[in-house]
Amino acid sequence: MTATTTQTAERTGPVVGTPYGAVRGRYENGIAVFRGIPYAAPPVGPHRFRPPVPPKPWTGVRDALAFGPTAPKPPYSEAFAKLLSDPVVPGDDCLNLNVWTPEPGPGARLPVMVWLHGGALTRGSSAVPVYDGHAFARDGVVMVSVNYRLGVEGYGLFPDAPANPGLRDQLAALRWVHESIAAFGGDPDRITLFGQSAGAISIGALIAAPQAQGLVRRAVLQSGPPEAFDRDKVRRMVRRMATRLKIPATAEAFAAVDRELLLRTQADVGRLSSPVLGGPTFGIVIDGDLVPRDPLEALVDGEVGRGVDLMLGWTRDEYRLWLVPGGLHERVDRLGAVALAGAMARCHCGVEVPRGYRALHPGAGTAETVGQLVTDHLLRYPLHRLADAHPGTAHVYEFAWPSNRPDLGSCHALELGFVFDTGEIPESAKLAGQDAPQALADAMHGAWVRFAVTGDPGWQPWDDSHPVRIFGEGDPYVAHGPRDPEFALWAADAVAKAKEAAVPAEGAPPARSATELRSVVRRLRRTGDARRSS
Repeated sequence: MTATTTQTAERTGPVVGTPYGAVRGRYENGIAVFRGIPYAAPPVGPHRFRPPVPPKPWTGVRDALAFGPTAPKPPYSEAFAKLLSDPVVPGDDCLNLNVWTPEPGPGARLPVMVWLHGGALTRGSSAVPVYDGHAFARDGVVMVSVNYRLGVEGYGLFPDAPANPGLRDQLAALRWVHESIAAFGGDPDRITLFGQSAGAISIGALIAAPQAQGLVRRAVLQSGPPEAFDRDKVRRMVRRMATRLKIPATAEAFAAVDRELLLRTQADVGRLSSPVLGGPTFGIVIDGDLVPRDPLEALVDGEVGRGVDLMLGWTRDEYRLWLVPGGLHERVDRLGAVALAGAMARCHCGVEVPRGYRALHPGAGTAETVGQLVTDHLLRYPLHRLADAHPGTAHVYEFAWPSNRPDLGSCHALELGFVFDTGEIPESAKLAGQDAPQALADAMHGAWVRFAVTGDPGWQPWDDSHPVRIFGEGDPYVAHGPRDPEFALWAADAVAKAKEAAVPAEGAPPARSATELRSVVRRLRRTGDARRSS
């Protein structure tokens, strides 16, 4: 391309054809950016609560210069809004996506990364500034971010409408990428899905879905395991909303309600739902079609997803984002045994398990014990199972850098500014605080790029030694051997055996009292943490 051609393109913006019409983007710091491209028709009128349908084709060139409308959603509470950005773009045409590419045009065949945002399937969007795709495009990757339906419109369960319309939106977007991305410089045979929290849960369902087989080469699940929610729990959420609204619990009745009233009711009914507290919520359910069985079980013992390389991970203190805002951390500590009993019921375990956690973390308060217990049960343990079922093609990481904000530690979602290399923007500082280490962003962002390009993020794949890449303070390293949650579960077993028969757990020296056991656990943990390689 000559200098004159480049200057002309900078002035006019790149134009790319899609199956539904041409779109014009703009160059931003040498990267071609296209925002708000529709991949499905607006989910309004007869399309509300229904599976997505293709958008209406257009003639001429459509400007793709600004983020498209975001899916209807309630705002975060004041406590969470101080930590998490969630812009709202009004409009009905919310089934849209964005593309960042260093080389718009066929023939480049660059690796592609498709981002699915988190937000408990009730909040979030592709317009969150932290998710800017410039750094990925700068490093030779075509990045796509997707909006999809949320809350009751995306994941409500009704007798007169198909389940999981939000997940079906994501599948429609993935198919659009597979069909269209070559024109933007991408390689449809090298698509990496990556997502965090609800986005990662969605990816687990997609790579297990029969309709998505062959569409994805690699997948990154950040702080979210493959899972299917209990249908009765989702139904309870819908029924509680229906009771408040004094309408039948049907899609037809919900579609007739003013959308703002619907969102306010959804927020009110779901205000006590959280990963720690449980309660009614929205989620992906087994539907006999797109989700024919539990996604984790399908990926562990089935044939689906066998050709997909995996990168899986969590943050060290996931639970702190769920407990610290609004003072829930302190309230759980005050509740003490009551809160612990609730956590044991939620995790279907006996008293020996929290005893093991307290042996592993001497001096920890109730909130820390409850938080780590629930995090292990809901997140780390399922991801371990998934890695165990895919040895040699799965890589596991832990994010352990503590936020510069008080009490947040290495909380849920803190890693995102490092993955996207957007730590310099104010929205990243909401969680990380000021002066987040650029070297850590270089390491994490680089690992995600390498994984998309080659399938190797830069450390040993999962095997019997259980290698975990630790991204924390100082240089990243690989730890092997017993770590949470395996180590906590081992400690729980050791407590029970020591208490009942003074018999040592396998591989452990005799421990005939709680004091002795804590000493053993501390020593073995130091040994496990010291077994690291760069």
